[in-house]
Amino acid sequence: EDPQRKLVLLKYLDGDYTDYMQGRTRFHKLDFSLEILNTNRQDRQLNEYIVSEGPEEKVWQIQLEVYEPVSDPSIQILSWALANGSCTITLNCTVKQGDKVSYSWGSRDNSTLGLCSHNGSLLHLSYPLQKASIACDCTASNPVS
Repeated sequence: EDPQRKLVLLKYLDGDYTDYMQGRTRFHKLDFSLEILNTNRQDRQLNEYIVSEGPEEKVWQIQLEVYEPVSDPSIQILSWALANGSCTITLNCTVKQGDKVSYSWGSRDNSTLGLCSHNGSLLHLSYPLQKASIACDCTASNPVS
């Protein structure tokens, strides 16, 4: 069978350390943290933190997540219809870039907040034609932007 291979970023032994990824990592001896510089999507992986003390080894597994920032959202009208004195419209909020994006709808106008409040990229609106205007805002976000 093939042996299990691991990429070692840093090795610490008796107060000294060897950084195998010089220029890509920064080790902080004060708190034993390891900073990965200029991360990209390829850095998204399972990492292990191993402490060896004599014959005993402690292993922590840490999943590193790397997110691409979210670009500005755009809104498209997917459908609209006028019937029985009301307007029905479906809006779709999308972004060109970003990972694990969450969408939410809202309004700055308290009178339309109930109509516009929704989580998800699609917003289905139905309102009476007497309503002069409705302004709904879409927010696209992820854990980094």
